[in-house]
Amino acid sequence: MSTRETPTLPLQPPADLPRTLGALRASGHEHRSVKEELRANLVERLRAGEDRFPGVVGYEDTVAPELERALLAGHDVVLLGERGQGKTRLLRSLVGLLDEWTPVIEGSELNEHPYAPLTPASRRRVVAEGDDLPVGWLHRSLRYGEKLATPDTSVGDLIGDVDPVKVAEGRTLGDPETIHFGLVPRTNRGVFAINELPDLAERIQVALLNVLEERDIQVRGYQLRLPLDLLLVASANPEDYTNRGRIITPLKDRFGAEVRTHYPLELSMEVDLVRQEAATVAEVPEHLLEVIARFTRGVRESPSVDPASGVSARFSIAAAETVSAAALRRHALSGERTDPVARVGDLHTVVSVLGGKVEFEQGEEGREVEVLEHLLRTAIAETYRSLLGGAELSGFSELVTEGRTIETGDLVPAERLLEQVGTVAGLAQVLERLGLADATPGRAAAGVEFVLEALHLTRRLDKLVLDDGRTVYGS
Repeated sequence: MSTRETPTLPLQPPADLPRTLGALRASGHEHRSVKEELRANLVERLRAGEDRFPGVVGYEDTVAPELERALLAGHDVVLLGERGQGKTRLLRSLVGLLDEWTPVIEGSELNEHPYAPLTPASRRRVVAEGDDLPVGWLHRSLRYGEKLATPDTSVGDLIGDVDPVKVAEGRTLGDPETIHFGLVPRTNRGVFAINELPDLAERIQVALLNVLEERDIQVRGYQLRLPLDLLLVASANPEDYTNRGRIITPLKDRFGAEVRTHYPLELSMEVDLVRQEAATVAEVPEHLLEVIARFTRGVRESPSVDPASGVSARFSIAAAETVSAAALRRHALSGERTDPVARVGDLHTVVSVLGGKVEFEQGEEGREVEVLEHLLRTAIAETYRSLLGGAELSGFSELVTEGRTIETGDLVPAERLLEQVGTVAGLAQVLERLGLADATPGRAAAGVEFVLEALHLTRRLDKLVLDDGRTVYGS
């Protein structure tokens, strides 16, 4: 539940940062662990009233406080929630709480701090080079590591393995310098995330036990003492505990906090999420975004849909993008002269395109389209009552008296629809209540078609859908 904005990575650190160990000491720099960095920077943002997790929507009063308490306590965290609740995006946002730049031993494989070298090679360099030891600077955006747990993930991928090339060069198997480090050690002094942790084979999960508690690793029968400095976070789906795998009990015990995520609790949050995340190619008016949000929530709460699988936020995002694409297609084919604007008739493309994103109960086999179409009609009617309840719509009803009809559809441009409608009493009020007061032909057509569809759903107007995709409203 967050935006798609991605930060631009800086190419070079500021020129005034110390470049040697001696200069670093002279600058008064103090070494802080990753969890101390996170705690200090989080406290600073809390005091300043700044957004701790920029772009994340709907967690301000629920998930965010729990996650903040876990970070302040220095706990490794598991985010537990159904698919499409923004768990991965929330984990990735944690790196924004680290210091912008942090010093490392230049050339260090494990991002070792100049004051606290880990490997024998780095310790030798500190002794040999002293204050002349070169210091590099690592941006916080590069201090995040991530692995999607898959059945083929190995201990070598996460922790490390013996490098046969180094052994062939003459080093003994007991030499720590023969190890090729995995993803977790290489994210030392950063944040490492494991997505869908239950999918990780249980024997691989065992390899993480020491990383979480004792902060050492064991490779190929010999132990390498590495006091790794990192925050380990993970995501999991509750369904995974029973259907696809589980988090082994000792590993769950070593995570300091388990935070439950959720879908947007309020309709307005769902609308905000769609507005921020959807990469639309045409204008989607606010009333259609509300329909999509209500539709998504209706699908999510429907007894015909498997509640364990959830209905991802990607469903509503993809719905908005599909609707905007339908508007752009009409704009190109019909020769509309103004900018493309989505209309209520474009919503029906969502049912056929996005049905595969929903897991239905077994008893609903063969009724999937029927269920979705019913929920979509319900969402349109609810949005109409919410936005236009009590509005004077007699002018629209009079449009189709005496056998007159109004035709719309995929290939009917906005200008053609408005020509059929002509002057309608109450149209300005309707457009204002729909947020379309600054009415271009496309926006006006979107408002008119929404009212016609709402009148049909409330049994005040007949509607006929023809085989060629045209829709005819009449008495």
